[in-house]
Amino acid sequence: MDTPQADTPQTDTPQVKKSQVDKPENAEEYINTLRQQLAGNADCGTTHYNLGVALIGQKKYDEAKMELEESVRCSPTLAEAYVQLGGLCLQEGDMDGCLAYNEKSVKTRAGFSEGYGNIGFLQLQKGNIDEAIKALQKAIAFNSSFIQAYTTLGTAYLMKGLVEESIQANLKVLSLEPTFAIAHNNLTIGYLEKGDHQKAIEHCDKAIEYGYNVASEIIKEIDSYR
Repeated sequence: MDTPQADTPQTDTPQVKKSQVDKPENAEEYINTLRQQLAGNADCGTTHYNLGVALIGQKKYDEAKMELEESVRCSPTLAEAYVQLGGLCLQEGDMDGCLAYNEKSVKTRAGFSEGYGNIGFLQLQKGNIDEAIKALQKAIAFNSSFIQAYTTLGTAYLMKGLVEESIQANLKVLSLEPTFAIAHNNLTIGYLEKGDHQKAIEHCDKAIEYGYNVASEIIKEIDSYR
């Protein structure tokens, strides 16, 4: 049976106004404005950070990395910058580098839930389920509305054979966001494991309704119980 779907690490932060960088005609103007600001204050870590994220949006990854590295030189406690640097590592397939940057983020800022969430995801990908659970529990402790952390925690619990804990984690997701399709998919699997076929059918239908591509073997199993 397929394991539930875990979300990818979060890299978005509220410090970048995405509406300014999403449209190509606005991106260069925004980037130029940030460069002008740095010309007048080259040691502003937040401006380097915002420029780095804007450059990521334009797929200028080498330039982005330089700006993000400069941001933590200027502002060593800028935890979001470490997360973004980790994201660049992950794009290159460097999971260990991504993990190291996220570990720096939580050392830099106590209670940084995004960093713990990413650590949990990465540890799960590396097969370190217990370490993943510990990190994800910390992420949730610091941010009780962290949907992606609950979803990934549910995956980790099921991989460890803790079916009821997995179900409860995904039900928490739906209490926060009822249309979150991944959670419905994961609950489908959890309830199949538990033998509650009616609930499995209900959540499978919801997952499909909300746009999730449920695995064909899961659909086939679900149909056998209708």
